[in-house]
Amino acid sequence: MIGSRPLMITAFVLMMIAAVGLRLGQGPAAASSQGAAPAPKSAPPQPKGDSAPAPLPRVLVFTKTAAFRHDSIPDGIRAVREIGAGAFEIDATEDAAAFTDDNLTRYRAVVWLSTSGEVLNDEQQAAFERYIRAGGGYAGIHAASDTEYEWPWYGKLVGAYFQTHPPVQSATQTVEVRDHASTRMLPERWMRTDEWYSFRSNPRGTEGIRVLMSLDESTYEPAPATMGADHPIAWYHEFDGGRSWYTGGGHTKESFSEPLFREHLLGGILWAAGLDSSAAPSSKPKATRGATPSATPSAPSDGSLER
Repeated sequence: MIGSRPLMITAFVLMMIAAVGLRLGQGPAAASSQGAAPAPKSAPPQPKGDSAPAPLPRVLVFTKTAAFRHDSIPDGIRAVREIGAGAFEIDATEDAAAFTDDNLTRYRAVVWLSTSGEVLNDEQQAAFERYIRAGGGYAGIHAASDTEYEWPWYGKLVGAYFQTHPPVQSATQTVEVRDHASTRMLPERWMRTDEWYSFRSNPRGTEGIRVLMSLDESTYEPAPATMGADHPIAWYHEFDGGRSWYTGGGHTKESFSEPLFREHLLGGILWAAGLDSSAAPSSKPKATRGATPSATPSAPSDGSLER
């Protein structure tokens, strides 16, 4: 018995070594087959976030007045800011010092919102001419045609100068061009309330100008602002290397809350800026709690000539 003890110990040691070797040989696959959870995989690398979106193009809204000043100008600025949201950013100013070569290059278009009188000096006029010739855009709203009578180049840019107007009243406009960005949303006969300008010349007679809409003088009392059977009220043209769009509407505060007028403005500004109007955001006015815009604004009670 004593002699056999070393053999027994040796056999026991060999059995233990074999058992340990068998367990070591199983590896992860064997452990998994016995129901153990596999080692977690590391998460795949996440793609890096998109780079910052490109800044929106900018539009300058110019509102300086040296003659009659419209109280609808703040409403117009607010409307342009709202309708442009997602399509362009705006800067609004009355400061003619904004008309320098360096500053104007920041903008795709300049909106002249009911400006009046002589608003730019010679150097500022020259800078704006260079801006248009370099491909810039101009959008004139309402009294923009009552501006810069002593600057012949501007008269050609806007297309026609203001002459006079009757009291505020409703009238029907005939939409002549249905495929332009500023008119394609409009009915063929568009009735609305505004102050209806007549002009010192008929822009239809100017080479290159295409009339978008005209007034039907049989639908309102045009005197003393009659132009007869052909009374343009909105038009556009390419001019001196750039783009020019004008609408005679926009005298009343209520104009800038009208969905169709806002669509009209948005299309015109986008066209002047050379931007794609097909992807334009909605230009419907934001609802204001408790606000009920007047459907028919009244004319001034003192009979004064408002422009």
